[in-house]
Amino acid sequence: MAKKLYIVSTGAGGLDYISPAALRALKECEVVVSYSKYARELGSLIEGKELFTSGMTHEIARCGQAIDYAEQGKTTCILSNGDVNVYGMATLVTELMEERDLWDEIEVISLPGVTSFLAAASKAGAPVSQDFSIISLSDRLTDINLIDKRVKAALDCDFVTGIYNPKSKKRILPYQNFMAALKDGYQDRIAIIASNVGREGKEKITITTAQDLIDQDIEHPEVTMSTLIIICNSNARLTKNNLVLTPRGYLNKYELSGELKAK
Repeated sequence: MAKKLYIVSTGAGGLDYISPAALRALKECEVVVSYSKYARELGSLIEGKELFTSGMTHEIARCGQAIDYAEQGKTTCILSNGDVNVYGMATLVTELMEERDLWDEIEVISLPGVTSFLAAASKAGAPVSQDFSIISLSDRLTDINLIDKRVKAALDCDFVTGIYNPKSKKRILPYQNFMAALKDGYQDRIAIIASNVGREGKEKITITTAQDLIDQDIEHPEVTMSTLIIICNSNARLTKNNLVLTPRGYLNKYELSGELKAK
């Protein structure tokens, strides 16, 4: 099958988290389709390519245009920040391919990437060694009651919980509901606030507590649409150098020598 459409994960931000497979796809492609901000970040990596960009809320048009280019026989990359399957373009491209019944004409190749959740976790220490959940607080496409239910369930189940899209200037109710959920017995949890992960000169990782989030509520200066929040589980603690450690449980079962502890 000659016609190719790559759904390319560009990683958490900047250029540090782009995979070798993504770089190869960018080199091979003739056309790049992207949200404007993500295309600017790639700079020289997409020089000389035919470029189609647009702003927020134009996802359907971008995906449709990428499919059009591929249908015309142009090897095409559509870019998605983080990982294409984590609030990215993979699902919409797949839906449109299905609606247009183009599976026999175009080979769609989805390339994974490093999400801001994983990148921020590495910068903060080792907070995600046990089961975790990732929830977006954006109610643009998801009912707010379902978001609230998922937040409560994640906290009640003691998941390490990543919160994407916490609030914008106009969309604050889901975040306020998130704060209310934290007040229900989770105030002492370690919280990681990560902004502009991977973006040189802009990245900021703050290790604090859920109580700090509660106290500052919607006025917290570090919580924006460019922010990821990680609420750690009940096992997490700070190390001597103020990083986050969520033990996997090895030292509960084994001696430092590696031998099983006596029962």
